[in-house]
Amino acid sequence: MLRGGTSRALFFDARDLPVDPAERDDLLLRLMGTPDPRQIDGLGGATSLTSKVAVVGPSEHPDADVDYLFLQLGVEEATVSDRQNCGNVLAGVGPFAVERGFVAAGPERTAVRIRMVNSDSFAVSTFPTPGGRVEYRGDVSIAGVPGTAAPVVLDFADTEGSATGALLPTRNLRDTVDGIEVTCVDNGMPVVLATAASFGLTGYETHEELAADTALLARVDALRVKAGALMGLGDVTGSSVPKTILLAAPADGGQLCTRSFIPVHPHTSIGVLAAVSAVTGVLLPGAVGHELADGWPGDRTTVDVEHPTGHLLVDVVVDTTAQPPRAVRSGVVRTARKLFDGTAYPRA
Repeated sequence: MLRGGTSRALFFDARDLPVDPAERDDLLLRLMGTPDPRQIDGLGGATSLTSKVAVVGPSEHPDADVDYLFLQLGVEEATVSDRQNCGNVLAGVGPFAVERGFVAAGPERTAVRIRMVNSDSFAVSTFPTPGGRVEYRGDVSIAGVPGTAAPVVLDFADTEGSATGALLPTRNLRDTVDGIEVTCVDNGMPVVLATAASFGLTGYETHEELAADTALLARVDALRVKAGALMGLGDVTGSSVPKTILLAAPADGGQLCTRSFIPVHPHTSIGVLAAVSAVTGVLLPGAVGHELADGWPGDRTTVDVEHPTGHLLVDVVVDTTAQPPRAVRSGVVRTARKLFDGTAYPRA
């Protein structure tokens, strides 16, 4: 089990799990303790952020060292979804690959080339390995995680259209859903962008305030289900994607304020790839929230994204002169920590 970014996941050597997806998913649900709102009989933490799985193994692709399949498990419902990536859990994949001997550690730092199986896209994870061992201790702090840890630098490639096949899945810069103007973007994570004001919010509400607003959550769910159909994702009623992100002007020294939903409950922070997609959308002239980029330096690539518990710095470059616009690159700095390594006993 590793913490990656602001998520926590069970990490498995792909060769240790059943080959049949149905058998694999059944085993993982029993290990996690799903379905149960407390996950009291398993290793889950009773939240979607701690009910995650990474399946990692050597890759046969010439551009990758390892393959990484992300699986989002339900908490109260016995669901297993492979329809999305997870950039936070990705932060633990490189260290895990070294721990399991899939990749030899360098004398000072190691770069691991990762194929994200969910979207058939690639990332490079670079982290310190002094003396040939993964060093989890460091002085980097990320919002939503107590203390500090060693930096894990993630550089993404080919994330455009990760789940939908297009940066703008509806082929439009703006769509109207339930009377609300939205921009649908997929640069590593399919998201629906809307202004907080369009929902009658300031955008600065706390996580607790959002979670208690059942009428708001119902509106968010209705919006994302209809937007998901427009994005070509089909019926997303029981799916973890798309995510909904509400945008507002910064209030704490950043460049963009966000409130994210995963997919219906509010996120305590914001997912890495969701933030990348949100910034990508805001950078597009004519998109919802583009006015919030007014005043950003023209050569800005690193954007400070505010969320309910702090800030996330993401690096995004978009070619807005191309038709349609094209994502050039993206990246982020995260941290990871090994929590335990041992034997887990699934429910019978």
